[in-house]
Amino acid sequence: MTAAQTATDTFFRSRWVERPAHVSELEPTGLPTGFRAAGVAAGLKAEGLDVGVLFSDVSGTVSAARFTSNALVGAPVTVSREAERGRLRAAVANSGGSNTGDGERGLETARATQRLAAKLLAVEPEQVGVASTGLIGTELPRLQMLDGVRAAIAGLGGDADSFSRAILTSDRRPKRACLRVQLPGGPVTVAAQAKGAGMISPRFATMLCFLQTDAAMSVDTLDLLTGVTVKRSFDRVSVDGQLSTSDTVFAFASGASGVRVEPETEDELRLGEAMDGLLRQLALEIVADGEGAARVGRVVVRGAGELVEPVARAVANSNLVKTALHGGDANFGRIVQAAGTAFPPGTPMLVDLEIEGRLVVSGGRALAADSALLDQLVQGREVEYALTLPGHGGETEVFFSDLSPEYVRLNSEYTT
Repeated sequence: MTAAQTATDTFFRSRWVERPAHVSELEPTGLPTGFRAAGVAAGLKAEGLDVGVLFSDVSGTVSAARFTSNALVGAPVTVSREAERGRLRAAVANSGGSNTGDGERGLETARATQRLAAKLLAVEPEQVGVASTGLIGTELPRLQMLDGVRAAIAGLGGDADSFSRAILTSDRRPKRACLRVQLPGGPVTVAAQAKGAGMISPRFATMLCFLQTDAAMSVDTLDLLTGVTVKRSFDRVSVDGQLSTSDTVFAFASGASGVRVEPETEDELRLGEAMDGLLRQLALEIVADGEGAARVGRVVVRGAGELVEPVARAVANSNLVKTALHGGDANFGRIVQAAGTAFPPGTPMLVDLEIEGRLVVSGGRALAADSALLDQLVQGREVEYALTLPGHGGETEVFFSDLSPEYVRLNSEYTT
C-alpha cells in the first residue's frame, strides 16, 4: 500500500469540500519536485520555530501573489508588492512579529531579509517574497531575523514540516497538505502550507499561504488559477470580522514535472479543481482553528445580486449568531435580525431561512417548529444556514467560526 493510499481522505474533512476524483493525498508535509523548505527557531518567539524559507531550485519558476486590501499594511507586504511577483523563486516568512507600524526601520528590516536570502540562494532580491505574522506595532528584531534566514537556508530540505510550523502564531496546529493530481498530460504534485486563527475576514484573514506545484505553465495561467481559487477560499472566511494588515498568498510553479498546463484545456480545469479543493479545505481549517472555536458555520445566501454579499457578511460577523453557534442554540431570530441589518431601511424582510435543510422561516414568518429537534440539528461541528432573499441573480457563501469565552480570554491577554 502506498503512502497516498494510507493517507486517503485525511485532509478533505469538511462536508463542504469534495476531493476531486483525480486527486489523491500524499504525505501532508511533502513538497513538489523542485522545492525545498525549512523552519528554525531564531528567538522571535519565546519558544518554537519562527523563521521559515521556501525555495524553488528551478530557474524558470513562475509565481503569483495576493495581498491584504487593508490600508494599513505590514512592511513585508509593501516590499513583496514591489518584487517581481511573476518570477519569484523564494519566500521568507516569520512568526513572532508582523513588522507592521515600525516605519522606515521596519521596511529596511524587510528589505534586508530579502537581500540576504537572495544572496544566499543566488537569486535576485526581486525574486524573494517576504511575509510576517504576529503582534502589530512592535519592532521585528533584525539581527535575530537575519540569523534565522541564514540557519533556515542552511537547513533547506525536501520536507515542509518545520516550515509549516515556523509560520504559526495562535494556531493550534499546522495547516498543510500535499496532493497528487492526475492530469491528461501526466501526474503533477500540488502542496500548500497555511496559517491563520484570528483577525480573519474578509479578503483573506491574518493568514499566510504558500502554494507550490511542479506543473509547468505561464505566469498568466498561474495568476488566473490563484485568483479564482483564493476568491472561493480565503475570501470566503471569517473568524472575527477583522481585516489583517499582513495577509499574503504566494503561489509557485516550478515546471519540474515536465507536464505543461495550457490555457483553456482539460489540464487547466483539473489543476484548478485540485487547487480549489486544497485552498477551500485550508480556509476551513483556519475557521475551525479560530481562537477558541468549537464549531464552523456556513451561511449560503441566494437572491438579489446586490444583497447577497452584505447579508452573508452580516450573518457571519454577528456576535449574536456566533455565540448561538458556539452554544448549539438554534436561535434563528438572531440570523434573520443580522440579515436585516444589510437591507435598505424599510424594506420588507420577506426571506426564507433553513437550518441544516429544515425550513424555519418562510416569507419572513416563523414556522411552527420542534425546538428540541432544531437544537439537535445544530450540535455538530459544522452547521449550515441558508437564506433566500427576494430577487434573483445572486448567490454567495461565507464560512465562519463561533465565538467562545476562550476567544475573549486569548485576545484580552494577547500582549500580556
